[in-house]
Amino acid sequence: MSRKGIIFDLDGVIVDTAGFHYLAWKHLANDLGFDFTEKQNEAFKGVSRVKSLELLLEIGKKTATQEEKDQWLKSKNDEYLSYIDNMSHDDILPGVAKVLDYLKENKVPIALGSASKNAVPILKRVKLHKIFDATVDGNDVSKAKPNPEVFVIGAKELGIDAADTIVFEDSIAGIQAANIAGMISVGIGDAKVLQEADYNFNDFTEIDIQFLDKLLNS
Repeated sequence: MSRKGIIFDLDGVIVDTAGFHYLAWKHLANDLGFDFTEKQNEAFKGVSRVKSLELLLEIGKKTATQEEKDQWLKSKNDEYLSYIDNMSHDDILPGVAKVLDYLKENKVPIALGSASKNAVPILKRVKLHKIFDATVDGNDVSKAKPNPEVFVIGAKELGIDAADTIVFEDSIAGIQAANIAGMISVGIGDAKVLQEADYNFNDFTEIDIQFLDKLLNS
């Protein structure tokens, strides 16, 4: 039986920083004279900051110079960072700690695979930075999901083959990236949205030890 490894996305999987991103993008949209809804924000999940700004400007039918874009990216990120500065261990999503503890107890290699360039500061805030065997974030990759680069690097750092890698993701782009890489994909969120995933759960409270054992021993 092959040794399995697990890669977790961050936003919307381990912590709910997706809400912070939404607030910061909405604030920017309002400053530029248009509204930005939570439904529109779904398309931003798992997407790089630069691509997200492009999508936002398309929604608002705005054009901008590179200088303006750089300034808006900075102001959006500064606002987002002000939210994560106040995070604590209590911000870990329900059921996640139980799963992480079980995996560590059973010496299953785990990595973080996130598009966020703020992944390490967030992990430190919620006191999880020492639990991962590898951390791959937006500072380590050049291609955004659905390109599988972040997961391919994560599996390589864990020393696990793609076929033996299990990915927990909350975005369509993330599920597609895992599938493209030939990994097992577990969707966290709306099953209708994440229908391309191999398995689906609304959140980690629905994941039991039997399911984890099945995944790890199949």
